[in-house]
Amino acid sequence: EAVRVVVRCRPFSRREEIAGCENILEIDDKLGQITIRNPKAPPDEPMKVFTFDSVYGWNSKQSDIYDDAVRPLVDSVLQGFNGTIFAYGQTGTGKTYTMQGVSNDPERRGVIPNSFQHIFTQISRTQNQKYLVRSSYLEIYQEEIRDLLCKDNNRKLELKENPDTGVYVKDLSSVVTKNATEIEHVMNIGNQSRSVGFTNMNERSSRSHAIFVITVECSEIGPDGEDHIRVGKLNMVDLAGSERQSKTGAKGKRLKEAAKINLSLSALGNVISALVDGKSTHVPYRDSKLTRLLQDSLGGNAKTVMIATVGPSHKNFDESLATMRYASRAKNIKNKPRINEDPKDALLREFQEEIARLKAQLEERGMLAKERRRRRNSKRLSKGLAGMEEDILRERDADVWKTVEEEPDVNMKEGGDITKVLTCQGSGEKLKHLNENRRSVEDMQWDQEAVEKIIEKYKAMESKLLVGGKTIIDHTNEQQKMLEQKRQEIAEQIRQEREIQQQMMFQDEETLEMKETFSSLQQEIELKTKKLKRLFAKLQVLKGEMRDIIDEHITTRQELEQTQNELTRELKYRYLLIENFIPPAEKNKIINRLHFDSEEDQWRLRPVIPSETPTQVKRRPLSAVGYKRPISQYAQMAVATATGAPSRYQAENIMLLELDMSPPTMFTLNLDGTHLERAFTPRLMHDALVNIPLRERTASPRVRKSKS
Repeated sequence: EAVRVVVRCRPFSRREEIAGCENILEIDDKLGQITIRNPKAPPDEPMKVFTFDSVYGWNSKQSDIYDDAVRPLVDSVLQGFNGTIFAYGQTGTGKTYTMQGVSNDPERRGVIPNSFQHIFTQISRTQNQKYLVRSSYLEIYQEEIRDLLCKDNNRKLELKENPDTGVYVKDLSSVVTKNATEIEHVMNIGNQSRSVGFTNMNERSSRSHAIFVITVECSEIGPDGEDHIRVGKLNMVDLAGSERQSKTGAKGKRLKEAAKINLSLSALGNVISALVDGKSTHVPYRDSKLTRLLQDSLGGNAKTVMIATVGPSHKNFDESLATMRYASRAKNIKNKPRINEDPKDALLREFQEEIARLKAQLEERGMLAKERRRRRNSKRLSKGLAGMEEDILRERDADVWKTVEEEPDVNMKEGGDITKVLTCQGSGEKLKHLNENRRSVEDMQWDQEAVEKIIEKYKAMESKLLVGGKTIIDHTNEQQKMLEQKRQEIAEQIRQEREIQQQMMFQDEETLEMKETFSSLQQEIELKTKKLKRLFAKLQVLKGEMRDIIDEHITTRQELEQTQNELTRELKYRYLLIENFIPPAEKNKIINRLHFDSEEDQWRLRPVIPSETPTQVKRRPLSAVGYKRPISQYAQMAVATATGAPSRYQAENIMLLELDMSPPTMFTLNLDGTHLERAFTPRLMHDALVNIPLRERTASPRVRKSKS
């Protein structure tokens, strides 16, 4: 599937409102189109139109963007897919606001906090499934990967690649979270360590690319009775903004940060261009750590959403146009997402739905058969009881009539035949049994009526509150799932309608040309002239696009040349310090320790090799015998709070090196008798030290100071 691209326009800032900036953007959210006007162009020049999956104006809400663009992606992650959301745009256009927002305000919560709530809400509604949610937070600062959840934020992490799992960060900390509150706390801890700075375009400009990673592992019992695990990974990327040194006024450290930011974004653009261009055989993922980490998200195993942010001011026309061209190219990237599970689980998943459907049919037929049997048995029981009752009543009536007919003879013949009395007693027993049977039948009928009433009441409650014998909470969860499914279906239908409208607009011209008929030569000339003018206007638009692209490349090259000049000047300054203030021997030691790391594409220093001699110094030497070098209060606090390199004068340092613990050396001077006689003359002593060769030997372990 293609990368989904949405564009969001921020409102005017206070500074822009005071300056009276003009709006150069027109947004049509129904067609997904955004039109940009060149403020320097003449009025008759046509405006540039870009079409995306969705566009949002300055009055759009955070929930609208999340429900439309992000919610389906998060649902896919819970199903076991990989997902990536990244915000791209000029500095100060609202990327961080879109991704993070204001955590204390529910209406202004960004994509990342809303995804927390979404994930744990969906987990709470599931049954017979076990979940494990882990979170990580890192940043790419000047092409160095840092762990924002680690105490030592200055520690550099390395990128590794696994043929099964792909690219990963070695030793990246991961925190297991159980609810949305815990994972929000993790995000807040990471935000406190993130690199931000002041520029002329943004007071809190992000100086690094931040990536918040959520890994969702789900364990579910399959049809074979065993646990099956699927893993979904969600990457939420807040890219640093592309910026120009002339507008941001970056100098010194900020200039270096801007150079690294633009370099990584340029590498990302090259990757997108290579993926879109079908002729390219090599995709330069290794040009930057950012592209290495987003390798699966761009053309790989992931579902990707790109949120491009632009500003409406006419002063930012070049940057807004470049952002929309950047996003327009990204629409053509094709990914191949798949569920992250074992191959055997994938095969079982194919049969699971068929088994469930057949089982439902069997259960439905079994319930119907059981109901028929119950009704049939009830009818048989009622008929049997009715027949028994008739037989008993018929026998009782016969006995009663016989007793009545024989009653005078019994009165006359007292003490007569006892057989008749026994017969009367037998009829009384039968009458007693008849009454008992009648009462039992009445009780059974009353029980049956009560059961039927309970069943009717149960069915009425079931239709209102319960589904399949579940509790009210389960039914509410099912309703929420159905509601979300309907919402997704509506959003998909709206997207399809938008695509159909866009295709119809593109095909209207061809359809009109095919249906054109001419009644006269003059009418044909007029229609052909209109068509020629329309095509000529398109040609002018394309020529204008070419000029804009050429001008953009020229401007970008000039900006890069200016940045290169600034960095070259800084490099010459460092060279000046090295040549004039660092001894050549120390410089040679550093050069000998240097080696090039091809995987990381940078130079590194080898560790100091300890000496094999037993005279190696094991501890740092003291400045004086019995006394340590005095430490200021600031240095003591820095040592107590920081675990990395010292922060004092770090900006002025050329390089931070380990202390060379090589043993000190002693020099001995052999003087003969002539030299001894004249040794006390300062002039001659100086000449002897300069001209006579010295012999170097290693000092003994007892020697504290070196002599020369």
